[in-house]
Amino acid sequence: MFLIFYLIILLFLISNIFMILSSMLSKKSFLDREKCSPFECGFDPKSSARIPFSLHFFLITVIFLIFDVEIALILPIIPLFKLVNFFIWFKISFFFIFILLMGLYHEWNQNMLNWTN
Repeated sequence: MFLIFYLIILLFLISNIFMILSSMLSKKSFLDREKCSPFECGFDPKSSARIPFSLHFFLITVIFLIFDVEIALILPIIPLFKLVNFFIWFKISFFFIFILLMGLYHEWNQNMLNWTN
C-alpha cells in the first residue's frame, strides 16, 4: 500500500518537474503575432467578426467532410467481401460507388456553371 502511495507521489513530482522545466525552457515570444494567434478559418481573430466568409474555404471544408464520411462507409465493404455472396457484394459496392460518382458529376457541373457565369 505504501509502495503504491510513494509511486504516485514520485510520478506526480516528476510530471510537475517536467512541466516547470518545459515552461521555463520554452522560447515563447509575444512579439510574433502570427504564431501566438489561433488560426480560425483564415480569419484574423483580432479583427472584426463581420467580414464576408470565404466560400472557397467553406467548399473545401464540406468536400473534406463528405470524403471523410465516404471513406468511413467504404472501409467496411472490404471485409464483407469474404463474408457475403460475391454477386450481392458487387451490387451493393457498385451502387454505392455509382451514387458517389453521380454526386461528384453533379458537383462538377454546378462548379462549371458557376465559373462560366
